[in-house]
Amino acid sequence: MLNEPTVNKPSEGRFWRKARILLDKHFNLRVEMADEQEVISSVRKNSEFRGANLWTLIFAIFIASIGLNINSPVVIIGAMLISPLMGPVMGIGVGLAITDFALLKKGGRNLLRASLISAITSSIYFWLTPLHEAQSELLARTMPATWDVLVAFFGGLAGIVGATRKEKSNVIAGVAIATALMPPLCTAGFGIATGNWYFVLGAFYLYFINCVFICLSTYLMIRYLRFRHHRYEDTNYKRKVLRYILLITLITLVPSIYLSFRIVKESIFESNARRFVNDNFHFPSTQILHREFVYNMEGSKIDLLLIGEKLSDSTVKVLRSRLTQYRLYNTDLVLRQGIKNQQNLDFSQVKASILADINAAEPTPVIVTVAEKSTPDLSGELHALNHDIVYYSAGSMPFTTAGSDKTDTTMVVVLGVKKRIATLERKRLYDWLKQRLGQDSINLILQEQK
Repeated sequence: MLNEPTVNKPSEGRFWRKARILLDKHFNLRVEMADEQEVISSVRKNSEFRGANLWTLIFAIFIASIGLNINSPVVIIGAMLISPLMGPVMGIGVGLAITDFALLKKGGRNLLRASLISAITSSIYFWLTPLHEAQSELLARTMPATWDVLVAFFGGLAGIVGATRKEKSNVIAGVAIATALMPPLCTAGFGIATGNWYFVLGAFYLYFINCVFICLSTYLMIRYLRFRHHRYEDTNYKRKVLRYILLITLITLVPSIYLSFRIVKESIFESNARRFVNDNFHFPSTQILHREFVYNMEGSKIDLLLIGEKLSDSTVKVLRSRLTQYRLYNTDLVLRQGIKNQQNLDFSQVKASILADINAAEPTPVIVTVAEKSTPDLSGELHALNHDIVYYSAGSMPFTTAGSDKTDTTMVVVLGVKKRIATLERKRLYDWLKQRLGQDSINLILQEQK
């Protein structure tokens, strides 16, 4: 029997050809792209800080500092809209991509100058202002999260795409708002003015991460668009320039890769730790008063303050043995016990009172204050601090240590939230409440609404 000849299927070839043409028509970045030299000249011009650019930066820093001081997101966004900080950051990325050492040096020099001027300007403002409380907008800029890295990366991609178009749009302004380069610098200035070095280091850390990933995305997009490398007449000088660029790239990228890896690992740890606590701490006579998840590469910790009946040693041993089931390796479970709810603190009554107020209210999320009259009204501030807060209760409560007559009065704050709050956000709430209530320490209880 003769084999039938193979029949070509031209319809399949036409399908893929049409699909490729369709994709190229809608997603081709070379369409309406400006001339390479025009783009590079524009980036070079925007990388410089002197005259009008420098004064615009100083005014924008003052506006952003005021916005952080009065906790106004609108004012902060306005400051970011007029901020020229994106220029030198993109200059560094383009300089790396086209091996233009002069542009790279110019961007780096101007970015350093702008950063120092911004930190000094904001420090002067926060030193002079009579308002020294760390508001929620300020606290949000003290430590980067995984999302900050992603926003900086995709923001940088959007920024350089906008910069390479013939018709300029408002993309750069939008990227300046999304990546938020200016608020961390103002937060660092607040830390310098108040002597809070935790704020200074955390804010500069966030600023560095944002700058690095904007540069990285700019570099990748310029290489994708196949911009020509800068020409050098002297071969030896070209090799020297390439070595310098490679060294600068390694010095910048290696720490950022490590820091990003740490941020991701910390987010995974916090998620696993939260799941472990929620799954395993269901005891009728014992409840969690305060929880803290501390991540460390050498050894992490889950620190829980328990109220009610003390857990037995065998129960604690079982709980610790379950840590590995949640991928919590090299993690220590610290349980602080000893306070009984039968003595001066009826936790169930507090909870029932709060829930009764919630059920009586309208279904839309509201802040219900059930605090003592001596406690300031925090409803508006808490809602601005975190929109997931549904209600709160705050007041001083006596705690009697089991087995003794010693009684201490502690400020207890109960927050009802719509969803789980990350460890970092919980710490910010804790720090803010301490300052706002004027307490050396408080017991913060978060109750998730199902």
